[in-house]
Amino acid sequence: MNRHFKGMLLGAGAGIIDVIPMIFQKLPVDADISAFSMWVIVGFLLTATDLKMAGYLKGLTVSFAVLTPVAILIAWKEPFSLIPIFIMTSILGSLLGTAVEKFCRK
Repeated sequence: MNRHFKGMLLGAGAGIIDVIPMIFQKLPVDADISAFSMWVIVGFLLTATDLKMAGYLKGLTVSFAVLTPVAILIAWKEPFSLIPIFIMTSILGSLLGTAVEKFCRK
């Protein structure tokens, strides 16, 4: 299996983990789709970038880089909602980076 596809599958797993609490909070479907697709893209980017750092740090860096434009929009209307978003991004980003490092070697 292609390593980029593996990264996207791992990202989909992170996306599912991120979206489950959002469904219970009855957030809009577009927010669920946005969060899920962000993690799939992060999974791909983790396999496509060549940053020389530990997997967890690479995961944090890429996931926060991808999150930044959306976080600006969220902060404009609901700045306090960024707290759980940053917590989940920190946890899932570092875990995804570690998983990609382990399972998606060149």
